[in-house]
Amino acid sequence: MKKYPIGIQDFQKLREGGFLYVDKTEAVFNLIKQGQYYFLSRPRRFGKSLLLSTLKYLFLGEQELFEGLWVDGKYDFPPHPVLHFSFSTLGYKEIGLEAGLHQALDNKAREAGFVLTQKGLGPRFQELIQRLGKDDRKAVLLIDEYDKPLVDYIDNPEKAQENREILKGFFSVLKDADPYLRFFLITGVSKFSKVSLFSDLNNLEDITLAPSSTTLTGYTQAELEHHFEEPFREMAKAEELDYSALLEKVRLWYNGYQWYGPERLYNPFSILNLAKQQRFANFWWETGTPSFLIKHLKKGFHYDLESVEIGSDVFESYTLENLNWKSLLFQTGYLTIQTYHKEDRLYTLGYPNLEVKDAMHRHLLGAFRESDKSES
Repeated sequence: MKKYPIGIQDFQKLREGGFLYVDKTEAVFNLIKQGQYYFLSRPRRFGKSLLLSTLKYLFLGEQELFEGLWVDGKYDFPPHPVLHFSFSTLGYKEIGLEAGLHQALDNKAREAGFVLTQKGLGPRFQELIQRLGKDDRKAVLLIDEYDKPLVDYIDNPEKAQENREILKGFFSVLKDADPYLRFFLITGVSKFSKVSLFSDLNNLEDITLAPSSTTLTGYTQAELEHHFEEPFREMAKAEELDYSALLEKVRLWYNGYQWYGPERLYNPFSILNLAKQQRFANFWWETGTPSFLIKHLKKGFHYDLESVEIGSDVFESYTLENLNWKSLLFQTGYLTIQTYHKEDRLYTLGYPNLEVKDAMHRHLLGAFRESDKSES
């Protein structure tokens, strides 16, 4: 029986526990070789945390974890100290964002064997980076879910703006950290405008829509058929379908996410649950119902989401003061790119698959009818 890593986001735990791993190390290795400072936006439960964890152990030089994978024996750089922050674990709801960041900095310094001496959030973060990256082996900085302290308070603008100012001060020290950093990747669900949050980080490359980053997260059709043939053949028998018909049903339910080019991707969380539970269901949607988004759509009377046209500037205009509903739907994964028209530089968005479309329709019907979604 294969072990499916549902909810496991630590690369070491996944590999040592014998869980299924869809090998992304070639794309990860190319990312390291081609640049240094990146931003990547992807929907929740789409593999961002596992991507950062993979980078962490690669830079730490834990070569035994990569035995048998594409990158095995191919990387030639020495180990680097790694600073890995996950904003989902800061405890900012209990103690506040600033206190949570101070606590995280103290923990990272303690792990490295020293105590921070500076005062203030920015100077202490700067000190941590400089002390870790002062030698020939520069530090690697990995930040996961940077936008969670904003998204969690998106219906509380005052608190969200307070957290944004704290984050701006925290990230502002990175503009002078280049001599101490080997690599920097920051991920999130939403891409808040650089003007409002990353105004000083003009060297940060946004790879959200870059061809090279398309398959960093998510499963391709080839990966799906290679790694999940056994459970899907079992499902085909149970549903009295031939194998090709079962694959088409899986594609209809869970395929369809697109950021660049013709490659369409499967949501890993849904596929792992499908393979383990052997049933079709709205696995991804059920992990986080977007109540704020539904209210926002109802307020603006937006319900026809099958073919939504946007210009490329909508990806750059997402701020707390300007919550563009089209950009919000795209970045959170409820809509995806269907086509791109080169002549007029317009994108057409639509539902990625049946899982999202079915759940969104039920929730919108419930909201507009002002009744429970179960009655829709």
